[in-house]
Amino acid sequence: MKTRQIKFATNLVLIFITIILFFWWTSYHPSAHLKKDLPGEDGRPKGQLPTPLAVIGRFFQNFEKQEVISSENWPGFRGNNRDNIYQNWFTINLDWQTNPPQVLWEQPLGEGYSGAAIYNGRVYVLDYHEEDKSDLLRCFSLVNGQELWRRWYGQPMKRNHGFSRTIPAVNEQGVVTLGPQGHVMCCDPISGELLWSLDLQQVYQSSPPLWYTGQCPVILENIVILAPCGSALIIGVDINSGEVVWEIPNEQSWKMSHSSVMPMEFEGEKLLIYCAIGGLVGININDILQPFPAFQTDLFNHSVIAPSPVILDQGQIFLSAGYGAGSMMIKISKNHQAYKVEKLYENKPGQGLSCEQQTPIYTGGYLYGIMPDDAGPLRNQFVCYAPNNQLIWNSGAEQRFGLGPFLQIMDYFLILADEGELSLIKVSDQQFQLITKMDFLEGRDAWAPLAIANGLLIMRDSYLMKCIDLNAN
Repeated sequence: MKTRQIKFATNLVLIFITIILFFWWTSYHPSAHLKKDLPGEDGRPKGQLPTPLAVIGRFFQNFEKQEVISSENWPGFRGNNRDNIYQNWFTINLDWQTNPPQVLWEQPLGEGYSGAAIYNGRVYVLDYHEEDKSDLLRCFSLVNGQELWRRWYGQPMKRNHGFSRTIPAVNEQGVVTLGPQGHVMCCDPISGELLWSLDLQQVYQSSPPLWYTGQCPVILENIVILAPCGSALIIGVDINSGEVVWEIPNEQSWKMSHSSVMPMEFEGEKLLIYCAIGGLVGININDILQPFPAFQTDLFNHSVIAPSPVILDQGQIFLSAGYGAGSMMIKISKNHQAYKVEKLYENKPGQGLSCEQQTPIYTGGYLYGIMPDDAGPLRNQFVCYAPNNQLIWNSGAEQRFGLGPFLQIMDYFLILADEGELSLIKVSDQQFQLITKMDFLEGRDAWAPLAIANGLLIMRDSYLMKCIDLNAN
């Protein structure tokens, strides 16, 4: 009896202790003693952010000086006019079977889909060195492919369908890159000297989209245009000083897409058009130093958007995306100072032109593009559509191009298929007309946009960049 009483008392004590410990554990706040880190209380001036993890542009290597011959320019994404049309005339080689285009040079690259910009005989590519875990801007000679210099910074990342996928923007003042994690770097285009840098995540709380940043910067009147989609929607940065000269607030909390900002002229006004995750915005930049939002609409809002807006005539803008998004044609109009946005038509996958990764080309009054994987029988085919959504022609089941890039040179299209086969196609609003084709790359996922100057074409797959001469002998 006595032993039973002792056990009962012991159990009561244990239960009491357990209850006390439970209430202590649920009420304990391990961070209660910590003081909030406020601006100015850690020795930094008020408003200054902590040092970013990446010291942008920290490292530099200059190679042996090489002769660089002046050339035509392809100064960024989609060329001089952001329309992916090569404006200059040259005698193109049309007979690839008996006189194959010469491969002038090749360079290995880190895994990615970043295309090239060409300026004054130099080729600029934003690369990623997986072993050193670094973003690096590399500068090559256009004529022989020899590397002139490189500037880089540490940025550890995990592989996510490759790494780099943006194209630099370059003019006389600087070459500007936007890295996979939102790091902006501006260098002297000749010497490689670091001019300035900007971390969009640190300054604007940007969130790179799925598969890392795909947005390509643009330079207009020495203002670098970027879409952080954090605390600011779009910003303008002076290319000479690195000073942010204006910011458009992100009042709708829209997120960054893979799409790039596209310039547009409408009724005597200059606009910037950007398709974010959340909607479409038009920024009036008649005064490049004091822009303002002209319109915003959520008519086209999808979770993954890679193609950029295509500017047509009379205020029409074509919008497209893959992964079930389809496409839409809108039209903007203006009444006094107010803009109106009207939806002309909307396509579900397979109903009309849509593109998953590359941006369509508008030329001669027609839209040309590669259909996405979800386009049914037309998947991965090259197609021609009238702006009224009428299919004019398609390349056929035997001519599919995957997600490959394409551009226009004079009266021809160049299309690079996924596995590295390059096709030359006649520009036509009547029928698909293949002129010739040839394998130039042996890798996979040749998705990077093409670049061309003086008839010299720069293309790449996941790991290798090549320059081929399209000039007739």
